[in-house]
Amino acid sequence: MSDRAAEPTVVVATTTDRVALGQTLARAFWDDPVWRWLFPDETTSNRRMELTFRAYLRDAMNVGTVLTTPDRQAAALWKPPGHWKLSNLALAKAAPELLRAFGTRLFASLEIERAVESQHPRDPHWYLSVLGTAPAAQGKGAGGALLRQITDRCDRAGLPAYLESSKEINVPYYRRFGFEVTGETQLGTDGPTIWFMWREPQPPGLADERD
Repeated sequence: MSDRAAEPTVVVATTTDRVALGQTLARAFWDDPVWRWLFPDETTSNRRMELTFRAYLRDAMNVGTVLTTPDRQAAALWKPPGHWKLSNLALAKAAPELLRAFGTRLFASLEIERAVESQHPRDPHWYLSVLGTAPAAQGKGAGGALLRQITDRCDRAGLPAYLESSKEINVPYYRRFGFEVTGETQLGTDGPTIWFMWREPQPPGLADERD
């Protein structure tokens, strides 16, 4: 059983954190198969990822909540029921950053978007669009703390949660928090795989017993 008292403090990020958290998430996903497939040029990938995550952070801050740690070395982008999809207005606001980020990889990004949207559940749920911890801060409980902040709320409200995992090694990690694989898809003919994971609300005490 985990000692939650020892977990890192969780705070709500603000717009002033977008640059720092964009850098944190770029470091967190530097070796992620899907992001490496999207941005294969290592000389530009980090900058492109930072711009993309900044756009994602703006959207999540507008419609949901972005949780982080006091040192800004981890972040979780959570969207509440009914707001998982990027709206036209949000897309218009994000367009300059996204166009700069994707460049010639725009069509590859659209392929990812189609793949995840086609599998996204329509039932009301909290959506974890991004969870990442900088490599130097991994293994210290930050990810779990950012997860539990909303999954505990889901349990109290009787709501499910949903995420996509772009790294196979993370699938067992998310299972520890009650998420189960509901499907998967491969990008392109020989690209990486994305796993779709759903979490039903847990009875009191069950989430702790999984640790």
